[in-house]
Amino acid sequence: MDARDRPPRWPAYALAVLFLGYAAGKAAFAWQGRLGFPGGPAVPDAVREGYFMDAATAQWLAAATGLLAACVAIATVAAPGRRAPRSLMLLVLAGMLLAVGAGAAIMIVDGFIGIGVGWQWHHGVLGIVLIGLLVAMIRSYAEETKHVVG
Repeated sequence: MDARDRPPRWPAYALAVLFLGYAAGKAAFAWQGRLGFPGGPAVPDAVREGYFMDAATAQWLAAATGLLAACVAIATVAAPGRRAPRSLMLLVLAGMLLAVGAGAAIMIVDGFIGIGVGWQWHHGVLGIVLIGLLVAMIRSYAEETKHVVG
């Protein structure tokens, strides 16, 4: 395959940066024992106190998922990731699309329509960009590896 015919890799790199930013924001809030995300809507103390797990633990777990998501994004364009079975990687990417897409959909709906969470219009735009980048990354991976059996 000629480099001009190769699907774009930049969506994976952009997503890796966004996921690392997500992980950093979650780690900052974990350090403070707070729920939420820097720049996002404030989470009331009553919600934090009634949360099903300790806020710091929840945020550290979320930070870990952000790091994992960044690694998966890079794996779609890196040689070691290309050696993973294609069907397994597509399954992981479908799971990411569902999980990340659900969160982004909440940001979009609340940002533009308002469902009471507190996301603003610019968060909705970020949600749209996030879904678009994720779909572009998955499409790029699928196109680049379509000749690979697995």
